[in-house]
Amino acid sequence: MTTTTRSRAAAGVTLLIATSLALTACGTDTTDKPAAKENQNKPGAPAKPVTDPLVATYEGGFYVLDGRTLKVVKDIPMAGFNRVNPAGDDRHVIVSTSEGFRVMDAVDQRLTDTEFKGPKPGHVVRHADRTVLFTDGTGQVTSFDPHDLAGGKPATTTYTSAAPHHGVAVELKDGRLVSTLGTEEKRTGLVVLGKDREEIARNEQCPGVHGEATAKDEVVVVGCEDGVLVYKNGAFTKVKSPTAYGRIGNQAGSDLSPIVLGDFKKDKDAELERPRQVSLINTITGKMNLLDLGTSYTFRSLARGPHAEGLVLGTDGRIHVIDPEAGKVTRTIPAIGTWQEPLDWQQPRPALFVRDHTAYVTDPATKKIHAVDIETGKELASATLPATPNEISGVKH
Repeated sequence: MTTTTRSRAAAGVTLLIATSLALTACGTDTTDKPAAKENQNKPGAPAKPVTDPLVATYEGGFYVLDGRTLKVVKDIPMAGFNRVNPAGDDRHVIVSTSEGFRVMDAVDQRLTDTEFKGPKPGHVVRHADRTVLFTDGTGQVTSFDPHDLAGGKPATTTYTSAAPHHGVAVELKDGRLVSTLGTEEKRTGLVVLGKDREEIARNEQCPGVHGEATAKDEVVVVGCEDGVLVYKNGAFTKVKSPTAYGRIGNQAGSDLSPIVLGDFKKDKDAELERPRQVSLINTITGKMNLLDLGTSYTFRSLARGPHAEGLVLGTDGRIHVIDPEAGKVTRTIPAIGTWQEPLDWQQPRPALFVRDHTAYVTDPATKKIHAVDIETGKELASATLPATPNEISGVKH
């Protein structure tokens, strides 16, 4: 089902409710969370705009940071576990709440009244000037032009999946929608819908489908428990992992590179596998190479640099810079001290966020955040936050 809607957000201040936790590391859930605190953005003198803001989450709210100094310019309370993603323009981020997706104006340091309601908000994907939200609790896919957020709630196009599930979707330049197939119990593959949302292709050979990345020439790669599924030139290709069980659930792509960086887990029975290998999926050759980093990492460790280099924040405290074509680590950048991934996925662990030529790294153990120049490895700024940071994101085209 496809619908198009437009409305305008009303001004005002709302009462925020607890952000929920998901059954996986991408959604939300409302179990045993305290009542939300009131948004402290009271009417009055407008806040001084922040240039290139960052947003760090902590247990109980968000810190809006100056992108250059990393100093906290605003504390926005919001009870519970919070999640944040870039909205796709130069001033907004998307916040997940128990009622759906909420828009924050990070430049003006305030939560707006623009929201996309629905239970268990999940993945937020940006591509080709379209932002796509996947609501796990309903299976609804909502897409819009993020540059319209400045005028309130933008015009949206929605599609409802056959069944609710923990999913993800991406809209291509020509309006095609690539979206996951599944139910709450089982996820199986992908469906491709035309601009009018009629089905034009599907593939159900991707058990446990999770995560998405877009490579050069709009090639879409999604992870499976036995490799990846590639959608290219209107057709699907399965790239199998070199092991019977080889789960890829988090990927990082670049419009400059045909190679997608992914995680790689091979122990199906592990309570928590701390992987030491990453996957490099070549969308031209259809081959997957594995690269041993000599250190473990987590789902918040993957990113791409300004020249399409792969970046992985290891538990050795260093950013490992990868040449995707050569399939090797070319250098490492010291960032923080050594650390270990906690058993509970929503517990704080170091996170990596990249914008332009700068890598931002959080260090929950010291409550610090660091900005590092990717080319030189030089630390540009460092700051200590009042509370332990968890996720880090920011405005990003």
